Amino acid sequence: MKSELETGSGNPTEDVDNLENHNRITELSQRGYQLLKENLTERAAQCFADILEFEPSNNYALVGLGDVYRKERRYHEAISHYQKCLNYHRGNNYALFGLADCYKALKQFNRAIDIWEEYLHHDDRNITVLTRIADAYRKVRDFNRSKELYLKVLEMEENNSYALIGLGHLHYDFKEYEGALAYWMRMLSISTRRVDIRVLTSIGNCHRKMKTFEQGVSFFQQALDIQPNNFYALFGLADCYRGMNQQNKSLIYWNKILDNDKKNKVILTRAGDAYRHMGDLEKAEKYYNYALNIEYDHYAVMGLALINRDRGFYDEAIASLTKLISSDPKNSRFTMECANCYGQIGEKDKAIKILSNYLKHGVKNNKVISEIDRLKAGA
Repeated sequence: MKSELETGSGNPTEDVDNLENHNRITELSQRGYQLLKENLTERAAQCFADILEFEPSNNYALVGLGDVYRKERRYHEAISHYQKCLNYHRGNNYALFGLADCYKALKQFNRAIDIWEEYLHHDDRNITVLTRIADAYRKVRDFNRSKELYLKVLEMEENNSYALIGLGHLHYDFKEYEGALAYWMRMLSISTRRVDIRVLTSIGNCHRKMKTFEQGVSFFQQALDIQPNNFYALFGLADCYRGMNQQNKSLIYWNKILDNDKKNKVILTRAGDAYRHMGDLEKAEKYYNYALNIEYDHYAVMGLALINRDRGFYDEAIASLTKLISSDPKNSRFTMECANCYGQIGEKDKAIKILSNYLKHGVKNNKVISEIDRLKAGA
């Protein structure tokens, strides 16, 4: 169907006016999108607003204003313009894409998914949209649909980095670390330029979770060679050495993190743990207290309790651990450490009781069960 501009209205003056408006709208639209590319959003918005004065339902202007507001992270205003465009032009791909991206940014993943799925009815080969939908399904923890869409992308583009990274994150989120490692290693193998540090730390984290710490060390070290103060690389390396029981090496990296972030109570507690395992109870005590001076931390409290235990102050240790159990009765570590203290002073009945109370909370823990059996057997 031809427009009035193409067929003419029969009125020469009106036809000239329509043609001038058409040319003016085309010029404003082109200028608006060019300004948007250059991040000159205010000027772009004015161009699109000028178009809407001539033609309130113009799809380019409505989508353009949506894109402006989306770029400025004014998502609700962007949604309003995309929705208005769809009211006039149902199925407009650009409006659907922008609308879904806004809902994703607002973490309304299910709404984003619904819109992207509608987009696929018009274009099911758009790799950008397929990876975005797969990402959204990953966020709502739909493993199968997310994996299906990522794999569809890889069928279309064998080494698509977004799909490989997404599959790595997907398997990692579901604790399928071997699967995650395979995709991250594939990502590493196709890196033709400088290796992305996030790929290296992700591979390292897979090894950390699989407890193959020695293999993890090399990847975290490569990451540090690229960026010496990268938090994730420093943390991963420290945690690997902690897992290998090389506390002196782990301390090097805990303290490097603290050089950049002196008030990180989690790292202060980890450093305290390392000093405690090395037998330097005075330094351990200082680090736990540094952490507690910043904010209450139950693992710092536990660390101080274990220092009391190691110093032979069992009553103080048991009192602290009992309070921790009261605040978090399903934490097996608190229960096991408290039972250990009772065992150290020969009060096996109390140790068995506290372990049994833990199981009454409906938690199945084989270590707790084995410890009860050991105590009852008099071992």
